[in-house]
Amino acid sequence: MEKATKRNQNLMRAIKRMHTLVESDDIEKQRASQENLSGLFTKSKEMKYESFEIDHIPAEWVSVDRRHIKKYVILYCHGGGYNTGSFRYARSITNKLASTTSMDVLSFDYRLAPESPFPCALQDAIKAWDYLMHFGYGARDVIVAGDSAGGNLALTLVLKLKEQGRILPRGLILFSPWTDLTKSGKSHQSKAEIDPILSEEYLDKAILDYAADQELTNPFISPLFADFEGFPPTYIQVGNNEILLSDSVNLQRQMQKCHVQVRLDLYKGMWHVFQMAPFKAAYDAIDQMTEFIFDICR
Repeated sequence: MEKATKRNQNLMRAIKRMHTLVESDDIEKQRASQENLSGLFTKSKEMKYESFEIDHIPAEWVSVDRRHIKKYVILYCHGGGYNTGSFRYARSITNKLASTTSMDVLSFDYRLAPESPFPCALQDAIKAWDYLMHFGYGARDVIVAGDSAGGNLALTLVLKLKEQGRILPRGLILFSPWTDLTKSGKSHQSKAEIDPILSEEYLDKAILDYAADQELTNPFISPLFADFEGFPPTYIQVGNNEILLSDSVNLQRQMQKCHVQVRLDLYKGMWHVFQMAPFKAAYDAIDQMTEFIFDICR
């Protein structure tokens, strides 16, 4: 047990050192560093990438270079605090999603804050959804997924579809979703010294960039405060060493109150969006996610 704990602590220190490589007070430098890092860890001979635009929004199809399932598709919302990130940076997850499910994944570059604050990202997500509908998919053929701020965006996309009285997707997949920009969860304090990825300073900057002068309890900003009645089956994965742990735990509780079929898996010793990392725990988590998708697609 002590050896396992020490090994995990060493791993988290290594993750923290790697994360500092992309941290910068200059938002443009941070975005560029993410892009460079993604190029090192997301190359795969079995993957195909098709870049295009959705009404001036850069997007790409990610698929496996073999026979695969065409009936269903995954719409992926990348993370990055709403002020960084891209579909290229998200390939560390979208590659795994496409490979394990044998489904096509549509990933897109929504506009980023502070240049384009709330509700620009949500407007772009709606355009990506509409593209799939016009492309020939039905709402029930789509699984919406996202990590961190992308998990927030995935939730608010479904919330907006519900508000518009439209048919909702078949399911939701959320990796360490950022659901509460009011930061009311206990893990903001209890995990502050442990989390190797996120800090309160980082979150405060992201909140200021994305939602300055906005009411943070607005469900389209903090979906934790939404009415989830009628939401599709939802699967949440979160690490127990991250300050956004409460965002996932409280989301599950709220969804259960609204009678949503929701499952949360808590990964011991893991950190924020650990699924991006190229090691066994990440692949095991993706395998669990794949089982969930296959279950709801039967």
